[in-house]
Amino acid sequence: MNTKYIFLTGGVVSSVGKGVTAAAIGRLLKERGFEVSIQKLDPYINVDPGTMSPYQHGEVYVLDDGAETDLDLGHYERFVDISLNKVCNVTTGQVYAEVISNERRGDYLGGTIQVIPHITNEIKRRIRMVAKTTGAEIVLVEVGGTVGDIEGLPFLEALRQMRGDLGKKNTFYIHVTWMPRIGATGELKTKPTQHSVRELRSIGITPDMIIARSDYPVDGELRDKIALFCDVDRRAVVTMVTAELLYEIPLLLEETRIAGYLLERLKLKPRQKPAWDFWEQLVDTMREEKPRVKIALVGKYVELHDAYMSVREATRHAALSLGVDDEILWIHSSDLEKGRGVELLREADGIIVPGGFGERGIEGKIQAARYARENKIPYLGLCLGMQVMVIEFARHVLNTDEVNSTEFDPATLHPVIDLMPDQRDLADMGGTMRLGLYPCQIQPGSQAAEAYQCDSINERHRHRFEFKNAYRSVLREAGMQFSGLSPDDRLVEIAEMDDHPFMLGTQFHPEFLSRPTRPHPLFVGFVKAVKESVQR
Repeated sequence: MNTKYIFLTGGVVSSVGKGVTAAAIGRLLKERGFEVSIQKLDPYINVDPGTMSPYQHGEVYVLDDGAETDLDLGHYERFVDISLNKVCNVTTGQVYAEVISNERRGDYLGGTIQVIPHITNEIKRRIRMVAKTTGAEIVLVEVGGTVGDIEGLPFLEALRQMRGDLGKKNTFYIHVTWMPRIGATGELKTKPTQHSVRELRSIGITPDMIIARSDYPVDGELRDKIALFCDVDRRAVVTMVTAELLYEIPLLLEETRIAGYLLERLKLKPRQKPAWDFWEQLVDTMREEKPRVKIALVGKYVELHDAYMSVREATRHAALSLGVDDEILWIHSSDLEKGRGVELLREADGIIVPGGFGERGIEGKIQAARYARENKIPYLGLCLGMQVMVIEFARHVLNTDEVNSTEFDPATLHPVIDLMPDQRDLADMGGTMRLGLYPCQIQPGSQAAEAYQCDSINERHRHRFEFKNAYRSVLREAGMQFSGLSPDDRLVEIAEMDDHPFMLGTQFHPEFLSRPTRPHPLFVGFVKAVKESVQR
């Protein structure tokens, strides 16, 4: 069959929930037997979010092929349970870089390069690449930002052209908007949605469906009003009240019969009956009263929880599979350096130290690792979290504070963490780290082996620095086991403590491969240790 495209735009305000909506719709379509993929079009001029501050963009989500992408791709992968690739996140920077490169080569035969057709053609080419590289029958395409943003106009124009290229039966436009509530009167207002649709129509796109988001229930009269004033089929006005639970959203959308309407308009018939047993059980489990475990997340960007989106979700997946509620205690590592947050750390039943870059807050992370080691508190270190675990233990073994990573102290006497050799002469910062899926051999008899239940794994990486092998023997003799190694034995991928209930660090990012349907083994192992420590 011809590839079908569903385009999602946003109106009224940003952060209205387009990403989760796209992910949930993707799940609905997959449940009906279709091969689905999802793409994010980001209007910013950065080539990718890899060099952007987490404070501005949230976490950088890494794919199997090493692409550094928007955090919405994490929602896509977790909800639909698929593996995406680099063509699934397109930015203005990528598009213009490609067009300018083509122009420099003379590909345009001396023509004047313009937004239309050159930029829009490149955008359309990248949209079509999703189906070519993934084999998807239905591709959902989310446009970042809000209708009216000047930087998003080329993307919207490309989407407008797609209907002319592919025909109405192969394209479908969904506009996700926000319905504000006036506090003084308690009224929900449709006028912002009307204005947003008018703005979209002025660009040449008439939405086939409107998903109106709200924090409050929406009555039928308001739906009728949106349908009338926005010229949309009454069945195609879907109201979505803010969900209490993230993983309830596919079930709520299922109740709206949105999937049936989409397939009808795209001239498709369901291939199978949706099976929501697992999702219903998952949501029921989330609602149940369960024993609670407190897990300290000691990070550098904790003011913005989205900076650790995948870590938070992976922890939740593991906790749900083990029948416990995970309460995250957000601790800023810089606060620990100043003597603040220590009481919160002492409350924790387990400690996670996630990834990050730069010197700020590092000693606080090292302090958290020391507290976990000395007090036998279950500890999971991710990327930088493994490195600070090594630094802390090496300081203890060598009895000196002159142990560090050359990232933080280039002149350190004991560089237990050092720049990877192939990173030394790189001038560009973006897209040059060790990125993507790499193999790892698990050592028998280790905590890692017990968690994975296999001897070979593949995990996603994002780092420049690595454990310095000159310190392997001295740390191994002191009680640190290197339980995961690259196949050539050159890179330490997992380090763990021998005499500890669970203290393990990974150079890779296991959180990127956790799914609600398949919690990551290391997170399960960690939360299991936390649960057992609370029960003792």
